[in-house]
Amino acid sequence: MAKATFIQKGDNIDYTAAADIGYMDVVPLTDRIGVALENIANGATGTVTLTGVFEFPAATGSGKALTVGEKVYWDATNGVITSTATDNTFAGHAVAAKAASGTTARVRIG
Repeated sequence: MAKATFIQKGDNIDYTAAADIGYMDVVPLTDRIGVALENIANGATGTVTLTGVFEFPAATGSGKALTVGEKVYWDATNGVITSTATDNTFAGHAVAAKAASGTTARVRIG
């Protein structure tokens, strides 16, 4: 039987930046997002967390309310959390209700 080798818990990963990233910037990955835990210069490696609850800017307007437990996505074009999956990256789940007019969303990423 094949065996695995434990490397780390996996809450945080080493990430090599393709552009400058600032502390607490959203880092879109292939199928999810992370959040930078430090400034990471272009080409350098730094720490990105894949877990935790964060408050993000959120899409507002008709149909933009969120319920607790709802899947949410990162809209990199507009820099907001949204419930729209199309063309956006999975971010996690809402951990607090948000009214359609609310400008922030609390999200458990991962």
